[in-house]
Amino acid sequence: MSTLAHTMMTAARTAESGLAAPGELDRYSYPQAPGADRVGLPSWGGDSDLGRAGRRSAGSRGRGLHGQLVQQLGQMIVSGDLGADRPLVPEEIGQRFEVSRTVVRESLRVLEAKGLVSARPNVGTRVRPVCDWNLLDPDIIEWRAFGPQRDDQRRELSELRWTIEPLAARLAAGHGREDVQQRLCDMVEIMGHALAQGDSLTFSRADAEFHSLLIQLAGNRMLEHLSGIVSAALQVSGGPVTGCDRPTEGALVHHSRIIDAIAAGDAVAAETAMRQLLTVQPEVDRVVPAPREH
Repeated sequence: MSTLAHTMMTAARTAESGLAAPGELDRYSYPQAPGADRVGLPSWGGDSDLGRAGRRSAGSRGRGLHGQLVQQLGQMIVSGDLGADRPLVPEEIGQRFEVSRTVVRESLRVLEAKGLVSARPNVGTRVRPVCDWNLLDPDIIEWRAFGPQRDDQRRELSELRWTIEPLAARLAAGHGREDVQQRLCDMVEIMGHALAQGDSLTFSRADAEFHSLLIQLAGNRMLEHLSGIVSAALQVSGGPVTGCDRPTEGALVHHSRIIDAIAAGDAVAAETAMRQLLTVQPEVDRVVPAPREH
């Protein structure tokens, strides 16, 4: 096994055990701290949406105050616990989550940049409608994928990948960057070792790196800007929507065929291999975008 493969598999096992690898941030849900519902916390108006959601998550401190509050409020907005035009009062947020005004203010600025809230003089901060959200933001993708909109999110991500990745594979075949091609080979090697050991976490991480590298190799900066979307799609798919979502020999073969086509400079073969990868699972009708009626 190569040093790279060993390193990735070790890091993945560390993450799976719940311990963060060196320099790695925990992007996922964190456990609820004991005493989150202790007596004495200020109320958010009885059984209001904000009060219920706040009680579910207050007290968790696994991500740092700023990152945690962004996560909490973002999930509440995307899930619908905080509906459109719902006023967000900074003082109430600070009391409910026991954080300072500075933390609340900075968190709301992050959410505003994502299009989730708007702040206006004499109006205050309010939740914005879905049509204003930055739906390509990786955090919003994650929040939607694990909320009530998960089915729509998975379908939309699948359709977007069908647009992005075959094109990226075709363009990549025209670029002879041997360093990136070698890195793609390394990822397939890691995936192979992970498959043999039943290590689905390492497999998925190497898979995400493979697809990000492929988009970079396409040499199109606008496509490269979308690589984060593909990574998010792979991380939050939640089921066998495409051939990348389960560690299988078939998926490994198609990844190898993509590399071979790129190395040979065969754009058509690279695009075809990518389309085959995205439909390798039997549930093809859930993968291939159906024609839309206009």
